[in-house]
Amino acid sequence: MSTQARQALDHYAVPWLFAAALLTVAPHFEHQPLWLSLFCGAVFIWAAWLWWSDQRLPGRWLLMLIVAGGCAAIWIEFRTLFGRDTGVALLVMLMALKLMELKSRRDAVVVVTLGYFLLLTHYFYSQSIATGLWLLVALWIVTATLIRIHGGSAASVRGTLRHSAILAGQALPFMLVLYLLFPRVAGPLWGLPQDAHAGRTGLSETMAPGNISNLARSGEIAFRVLFDGALPPRDKLYWRGPVLEEFDGRTWRPYAGITPRPRLDLQSPPIGYETTLEGHNQRWLLALDAPSTLPADSVLSGTLTANARQRLSNRQRFRFASTIDFRFNVSENQPVLNRNLQLPSGRNPRSLELARRWQSEQGSPEAIIDKALELFSAQFTYTLQPPLLGEDGIDEFLFATQRGFCEHFSAAFVVLMRAAGIPARVVTGYQGGDRNPVDGYLIVRQSDAHAWAEVWLADRGWVRVDPTAAVSPLRIETGIAGALAEGEPLPALLQVRTDWLRTLRHRWEAINNAWNQQVLGFDRERQRRMLSAFGIPDADWRNLAVALAVASSLLLLAIMAWALYHRPRRDPAARLWHTALRHLARRQVHCPPWETPLALLARVRAEQAELAAPLARVVDAYLQARYSPANEDLATLRDAVAQLRRWRNT
Repeated sequence: MSTQARQALDHYAVPWLFAAALLTVAPHFEHQPLWLSLFCGAVFIWAAWLWWSDQRLPGRWLLMLIVAGGCAAIWIEFRTLFGRDTGVALLVMLMALKLMELKSRRDAVVVVTLGYFLLLTHYFYSQSIATGLWLLVALWIVTATLIRIHGGSAASVRGTLRHSAILAGQALPFMLVLYLLFPRVAGPLWGLPQDAHAGRTGLSETMAPGNISNLARSGEIAFRVLFDGALPPRDKLYWRGPVLEEFDGRTWRPYAGITPRPRLDLQSPPIGYETTLEGHNQRWLLALDAPSTLPADSVLSGTLTANARQRLSNRQRFRFASTIDFRFNVSENQPVLNRNLQLPSGRNPRSLELARRWQSEQGSPEAIIDKALELFSAQFTYTLQPPLLGEDGIDEFLFATQRGFCEHFSAAFVVLMRAAGIPARVVTGYQGGDRNPVDGYLIVRQSDAHAWAEVWLADRGWVRVDPTAAVSPLRIETGIAGALAEGEPLPALLQVRTDWLRTLRHRWEAINNAWNQQVLGFDRERQRRMLSAFGIPDADWRNLAVALAVASSLLLLAIMAWALYHRPRRDPAARLWHTALRHLARRQVHCPPWETPLALLARVRAEQAELAAPLARVVDAYLQARYSPANEDLATLRDAVAQLRRWRNT
C-alpha cells in the first residue's frame, strides 16, 4: 500500500463522502425492498452520528457479521446472489456499510469508486430526463468528493465544486462522441438472463378476472402514435394484441398451434402511422385493426395480430398502415371454428342453459348477439372494483354480482356465444388514447388496456363485438376516466381536471417524447444515416471504431492545445533560477525544491567551495530580479546563469 493510501482521512472530508453516497444510493430506494432501504437509512444515520460525536468506528468482525447477515437476507429476498436486482441490492448495502470504516484515504477512494459504478446502475430502471439530471448532479458531487479527498482541503467548497464542474465540462465532448459513434447494441441495457426484463408492465399472454382491471390502474404510457393525416374516430381505435381462444373455466389463453395466414378484404384506404412502443418483453406490436403494411422483421398471425420475430425488450419505433373498415377470414377453416366453440364441461351450467334457450328462440346469430348486448346494457355495472368470483365465475357474474370490468364482459359474452353455437373468442389490447396537443402524438396508456370479443358470421367473417360498449358507451367514446363512477381508483394522471395542470402534463409528456425520439431513439438506423451524410455509408463496427478513434484523438489534441495555451506563466526570474539548479544538478549538487537560495548557497560553500563564487553571483542576481523587476536586473541574472553553465573546475 502506498504512503498516500495509508494517510488518515481528513475529518472534514467525511461529509463529502456522505453526500456522494446518499446521492448515488437514494434513487434505488424506489426499487429495493423496504427492509433494505430502512437498513441502509439506519446505517447512514449511525455513521453520521459516529462522525459527529467523533467516536470510534465499529470493529472489522462486527462489520463482517453485518455483511454476512445482509447477504443472507438478500439471498432470502431474491433467492439468488446473481442478477441485476440482486447485484444492485448488494452494491447499495456495501456502499452504506463502507461508510462505517472510513479511516484512510484508501477507504474514501473505494466509496467514490462505488459511487461512480452505482451511477450506471440507475439506467437499469429508468432513462428519463429526470434520471439524467439527477445523475449529472450526482456525478458533479462525486467528482468534487474525489477532488476534496486528494488535497482539496485548502480550497473552499465553492472552489471544489467549480473544479469538479470544469472537469465534467471537459468530459462532455467525449460523451457526445461516444453517444454518436459507439456501436448500437440491441436488447436491454446490460441485460442479465434472470431479471433483465423484470418489472415490465403491460398485457399478459393470459386473461383471468382482475388482470386488465389491475392494469387499468396504471398511468404508465404503453405506446405513442403519430398519424400521417387526421386522427381516426376514437371508437375505431382498437389496438390489437393477443387473441385468446382456449378457456379452462377461469383463464383464457392463446392457441398454441400454428394458424394459417389471414385473408383480408380491405374496404377503405389504409391509414399510415408510426408507433413508439415501450418495451414489454412480448412479441406483439399492438397495431390498429387491421394492419395492411407491416414493419420489417414482423409477421401477421392468423388471428390478425402483428408480431415481431423477437421479444421487445426496449423502446422501439414501428411503421404501419392499417384499414379500419375490412372483412377478415370470411371463409374460415373448420378446425378454427370448432376450436372457438369449445367450452369446459361441467362449468357455468346456468350460462349455457340461457344461451341455448336464446338459440332455440332467436334463431339467427345476429339476434342472439343483440339479446346478449341487451342483457348487459340493462342490468350490469362497469367498475374497476368487481367482487371476487368463484368456481363458476361466469354464472356468478351473469346472475349474481353483475359488476365487472371489460374482461368480465368479454369473457361472459364469448361463453354465451359459444354455448349458442356461434364461434367466438376474446381479443385483448388497448382501446382509444388521448392526443397530446403539444406534439400531436396520440398517447395510449396502460389504463387504456381493453378486452373485447370477436364472433364469426357467415358472409362477414370475424366481426368485432365490444360488450363493454353496451354497458358503458363512455368507455369507448371518452375513455376510462369518464366511464367510471366517482371514487373509483384511477391513476392520478387521469384524475387531473384543472386545465393548467392538464396543459402542464401535456408539455412535460411532449418533452419526454422528444427525449425518447431524438436522444434515446438514436438507434442503429439513425446512426447509419448520420454517418452516410459524412461519407461513411457502411457503418459496421470496424468503421465505427476508426471514426471513434479519430474523433477522440482530435478532441485530445484540442484539449491539450487549450491546456498549453492556458497554462500558468512562470516568472522569468524563476525560470532562469531553475535553469541554474539544473546546471548544479549536473555537478552532483542536490537541490531540493523546498530549500531557499541563500540556504543552498551556504550549503554549497560548505560542501563544494569552488562553486560558491559563480553560484553567489546567480543568487544575488536572482534576488534582485525577483524583487526588483527591472530589465537590467533580469539581464544580469541571465549573464550569471550563463557563467555558471560555462564554469569549469580548474
